[in-house]
Amino acid sequence: YAEFHLHPEKPVVLSDPTASGRNFFMRQSAPEQESVEDSEERANILEEVALLKKYAEFHLHPGKPVVSSDSTSCGRNYFSRLSADEYLDAEEDKECDKILEEAAMLQKYAEFHLHPEKPVVLSDPTASGRNFF
Repeated sequence: YAEFHLHPEKPVVLSDPTASGRNFFMRQSAPEQESVEDSEERANILEEVALLKKYAEFHLHPGKPVVSSDSTSCGRNYFSRLSADEYLDAEEDKECDKILEEAAMLQKYAEFHLHPEKPVVLSDPTASGRNFF
């Protein structure tokens, strides 16, 4: 069921030949044409949905590069600026390694939540689990 929520654009596959659905817009009692206000409202809603989809993709795939059409936009790299420290001392280096290790672990757990349909891989042959359902 998690895949249904993660990918709602996928088509529905049914094994029951008697299953059917009713299209709200193709029914006999549906109005032939919509009013100008309704069509403008529909266009506004579709624009907003496209923006929401764009921003949802930012959160779903944070690793994608940022694309900008503004030629005047710029960013400052904290690590390559002229006033940046040249070298880290041993204590800062250990702290940096610890932070990167924790970030890798957090990324691993984030992937568990992002893709719940993936199988669980264990390295312990004595591990077991009980299906609650």
